[in-house]
Amino acid sequence: MKRLLKVTAMTGLLTLIKMVIGFVIAKVVAIYTGPTGMAMLGQVQSMISSLNGIINAPVGSGVVRFTAEYKDNGFSACQPWWRAALQWMMIISAIIIPVGLLLADNIAMWLFQDPTLSWVVMTTVCVLPLSAIGTLCNSVINGQQLYRRYVGLGMLSVLISGSVMLAMIAMFNIQGALLAAAVQGALIGIVMLIANLRQPWFRLSYWWGKTDIKARKAIGGYMLMAITSALTVPVSVILVRTILIDKVGWDATGQWQAVWKISEVYLGIITMALGTYYLPRLSSLKGVEAIVSEIHKTIRIIIPIIAIIAFGVYLLRDVAISLLFTDAFHNARDLFAIQLIGDVVKIASWLYAYPMISRGATKWFVCSEIIFSLLFVIFSYLFIPYFGVQGVPIAYLINYILYLLFIIINFKSFSR
Repeated sequence: MKRLLKVTAMTGLLTLIKMVIGFVIAKVVAIYTGPTGMAMLGQVQSMISSLNGIINAPVGSGVVRFTAEYKDNGFSACQPWWRAALQWMMIISAIIIPVGLLLADNIAMWLFQDPTLSWVVMTTVCVLPLSAIGTLCNSVINGQQLYRRYVGLGMLSVLISGSVMLAMIAMFNIQGALLAAAVQGALIGIVMLIANLRQPWFRLSYWWGKTDIKARKAIGGYMLMAITSALTVPVSVILVRTILIDKVGWDATGQWQAVWKISEVYLGIITMALGTYYLPRLSSLKGVEAIVSEIHKTIRIIIPIIAIIAFGVYLLRDVAISLLFTDAFHNARDLFAIQLIGDVVKIASWLYAYPMISRGATKWFVCSEIIFSLLFVIFSYLFIPYFGVQGVPIAYLINYILYLLFIIINFKSFSR
């Protein structure tokens, strides 16, 4: 558990840097465009999250798992999984880029109600392969449990990409913010590529050549899980945001987006630690009892930490709104309480759900992601007419309570 705390501290520092950069950008956008601009930026970020999730699907958790499992046998033992991941990534790129370019006008109309912003969609899809390369490098480093290198390169890439983004916003205002959001993943990918060119695992022979059906199928299962998350989670948030825009307007939607942004960023401290330490750790364990023991040890550390952070965010919400946004976001303060409780329940449910990823329980993962993303949208649609903007945090909390119960009840079924 000392290692978990060490990893949490290191990734917490990385997340802090990301958080500062993210909130500086949000502050600039809030000053220049107000709640409406925040809502627009939220739509762009959800689209980017979804597209990046699809292109990164074969080079994420699957690469982490199999690198962690086989690294002790040398890089040659990891070779089949690495080759399969790269092949899948190239296939997805060949599909998603042309489709994205063809549907750019339609996507822009759906997201922004303005087809002239189709250039944002086009830019995003064209740079997706660079984002995938960055994720692939991170996954190999993570699977080898080289935490210092993982965090160090993460800091470097965030600082460089963040500086470029701020320059774009300063020069081009909201247009620059949208462009910066579109190319951030690509900038990180370029930094990661340059930084790892001379690593021993970066030899072409490990990545290019024949691979077996077993490896392709295994990576394909993880790819399906990642694509499901990429399509369900961001799309559900887009749909909820669209419902809010329709029912209460752009301004009120921007208030909720501000709270969602704060929640999203501080949760990144925990989720990055889990992705860096927890997934490789669970992947290396054998048997349900060992997995349950690891989960309970992790819960005793993580849940108190996230509860304390959430309570601190609640107490300092007015300060956060003042520092990070503007006075136009004052009404957002009333949305924090239920949202933050939902955050704690969310992390608890994730701790129990991670074995679905570490054990490759594709069917369980895909079904649960679809069902509970759909329920979030349905609950929001039902509650917003009665509770206004507050209906979304209520839907969020109820949805994750149900998800936690579902995971606990079915835990043994997907952890074998």
